[in-house]
Amino acid sequence: MTQPGAAPGAAPAAPGAAPGNQSAAPPTPAPALRRPPQITAPLPAAPPPTQQALTPIAPGAAAPGPRRLEDFRGQRQEVQQGGRTIITEPGRIIIRDPGGQEFVRHNEVDRFRFGARDIRTETVRGENRTVVIRPDGSQVITVVGSDGQLLRRIRRDPAGREIIIIDNSYRDPRAVGGFYVDLAPPVVRIPYDRYIVDSEGAPPDLLYDTMIAPPVDRIDRRYSLDEIRYSPNVRMLMPSIDVNTINFDTGSWEIPPDQAAKLQAIADGLNRAIQANPREVFLIEGHTDAVGNDTDNLSLSDRRAESAAELLTQQFGVAAENLTSQGYGSQYLKEQTPGPSRLNRRVTVRRITPLLNGGTAALPPPPPGTAPPR
Repeated sequence: MTQPGAAPGAAPAAPGAAPGNQSAAPPTPAPALRRPPQITAPLPAAPPPTQQALTPIAPGAAAPGPRRLEDFRGQRQEVQQGGRTIITEPGRIIIRDPGGQEFVRHNEVDRFRFGARDIRTETVRGENRTVVIRPDGSQVITVVGSDGQLLRRIRRDPAGREIIIIDNSYRDPRAVGGFYVDLAPPVVRIPYDRYIVDSEGAPPDLLYDTMIAPPVDRIDRRYSLDEIRYSPNVRMLMPSIDVNTINFDTGSWEIPPDQAAKLQAIADGLNRAIQANPREVFLIEGHTDAVGNDTDNLSLSDRRAESAAELLTQQFGVAAENLTSQGYGSQYLKEQTPGPSRLNRRVTVRRITPLLNGGTAALPPPPPGTAPPR
């Protein structure tokens, strides 16, 4: 018997799952997402940071630029490239595969500049580095290759000790273009309401336990960040928390002040987890309902996920470098309806550390004065 709301071929219902409980059931991927993309070349890189994106922003200040879809719809440009449709807009690139899958990319350095003292760029042995220097002298270093793809994300403390938070230099030859893994859905052996937790009313200990929970099924290898972002069954190896309570204005990704407090419990759990293991990485996902066109929904969801990550850092002190964000539009509906749906309009928080490091237990911080291997 398949859990109601689960994707075809997904794991059977776990003991204790509430029949018909859509909020606890896995989302159903759109039909196009149940097969590999047709174009296997690597995805184009995210847009490089602009000069504006390399300018620090005072704590609590709003980022410059558009805040609603209507501000830039007319600036979109669409071209055909290598069999794909490529749509560019301010701060984003959207890639549409002929098989129907759509992927959105943005540059995460934008998020790191809030409260920065200085931002500089440098090239070291053919690698491009963006160094964000904070008021206490600590640094967040983003290293990308000549192709624009992320290689490493490093935190360096004021004493010069380094922690590699994301090592993205490994590429498995089995991956499609380095971004997609055709993996069977995981077998979920825990109750679904502990696999996908609704944040509303959830006790703080449950949120924290979900944030540090192990994978629900065996992990065969380490995955790159792109493989995690764009392979649904890889992401589904990890439990997640859904936040359905943030009310965005139509076409906007700004989180109103009266909505921000709804992320307090999430932030408390994230801060607790990162304090215990400074190498933890959490994916902040944005999802929309099916109202509107696919391109708008994908861009909007990506910007809303980024806004949630920004707020978690700005208002609640969650380390920006331990977060990454990604939008999925209406590609993963929990409620199968073309109309408005609160269940489908959600932000999802998912620990991805075990996916990045191959399923090994969370690593403890390195001894003082010890830099991890590169």
